[in-house]
Amino acid sequence: MFVYVGCYTQGDSPGIHTCRYDAVTGTVTPAGLTAAGRNATFLAVHPTEPWLYAVSEVGEVDGKKVGAVLAYRRDLASGALTALNYETCGGPGPCHLVVDRTGKFVLVANYSGGSVALLPLQSDGRVGALGSFYQHSGTGPNAKRQERPHAHSVNLDAANRFAFVADLGIDQLVVYQLDAAAGKLQPHDPPFAAVHPGAGPRHFTFHPSGRYAYAINELDSTMTAFAYAAAAGKLTTIQTITTLPAGWSGTNWPADVHLDAAGRFLYGSNRGHDSLVIYEVNPADGQLTLVGHESVQGKNPRNFALSPDGQFVLVANQDTGNIVTFRRDATTGKLTGVGNLDGFTKPVCVMFAP
Repeated sequence: MFVYVGCYTQGDSPGIHTCRYDAVTGTVTPAGLTAAGRNATFLAVHPTEPWLYAVSEVGEVDGKKVGAVLAYRRDLASGALTALNYETCGGPGPCHLVVDRTGKFVLVANYSGGSVALLPLQSDGRVGALGSFYQHSGTGPNAKRQERPHAHSVNLDAANRFAFVADLGIDQLVVYQLDAAAGKLQPHDPPFAAVHPGAGPRHFTFHPSGRYAYAINELDSTMTAFAYAAAAGKLTTIQTITTLPAGWSGTNWPADVHLDAAGRFLYGSNRGHDSLVIYEVNPADGQLTLVGHESVQGKNPRNFALSPDGQFVLVANQDTGNIVTFRRDATTGKLTGVGNLDGFTKPVCVMFAP
C-alpha cells in the first residue's frame, strides 16, 4: 500500500510525495520518490487503472486564467509517478477533484473561479479536453469570504448519477446530473440544497447506507446532516451541529469530513482548534452525537484519510508540515496517536493507493 501526499509548492519543492504504508502498524515512511506538479494539492486515484490525478491549484496556465488537472501513471511496485499530461479545467484555482465510478471522467471544483468542470479520461490515462463547464453565481452574507462563488469540493453519489458541489461562497450544495453515456454534466432539478446563510459548505460525504450525507461548513464551524433521496437526487437538512467543544473561543476554519466504512462514526477537521471532531451517527435517522475531539499534533489539518481497513487515520497538517497517524477504536470511534512523519512542504492531501 502507498500513500501519496499532495502539497503546495515553494521554490523547487515537489508537488507530490510517495510514501509506503504499513497496514499493521499504521507507519508511514518516505519512499524517496517525488513528482513535480505546481501546487498539486488535491489527489484522486483511478478506481481500476494505475493512474493518479491532481489539481494544479494555480490561477494561470499557458497564459490563460485557469488551473489544470495533472495526470500520472503509477508504478505499482515502487509507487513512482510518471507524468502523462495536463489539461486546463475551465476556471482558476481548482482545489478538489474526483474520478467517477466508471473511471471515464474526472470532475473538478474550481475554488477561485466558482465553477465546476468535467474532463474525459482517455484509454491511456491521459486527461482529455474540457467536456462540461458550469459557472456558479451569487454571494453570501460574509463579505470577505462570500463575495462570489467558491466551489470547494465535488462528490458523486453511489449510483454515479448525481454530482454535488459544495460552494462556500453561496451556501449551496449545487446538484448536477452525470450523463455517463454522453460524457456530460447537466443541472439538476432541484438545482441545489441550501445550508444556513454564512455557513460556507466546504467538503461533503455520503453515508455508506446511501440514506444520509454530511457537509462540513468552514465559515461558522458547523456540520450539517442531510437525508438523501437517492432516486430524486435530493438533500433535505435534518440537523446542524457545532464542530467545536463547548466554551472554546477563537478563530477556526473546518476543512475535511469522512465517515468510517460502517457509517458509525463521522470525523471532521478543525483548523484553529487543530483537532479532529468525532461524532457518533444514529443509524435510525442519521443525526449526530458528539463523541469528543482529538488534537492533530500539528497546525492547520487540511485533509485526512481513513485507511482502507478503518484501523488508522492519517492527518495532513499543512502549517507544521507533518503527517500524523492515529489508531482508531472501531467501537468508540476515538483516536490514539501512534506516529508522526515530518518533512513536507505544506501538505494538503493524503491519498491511499494499492
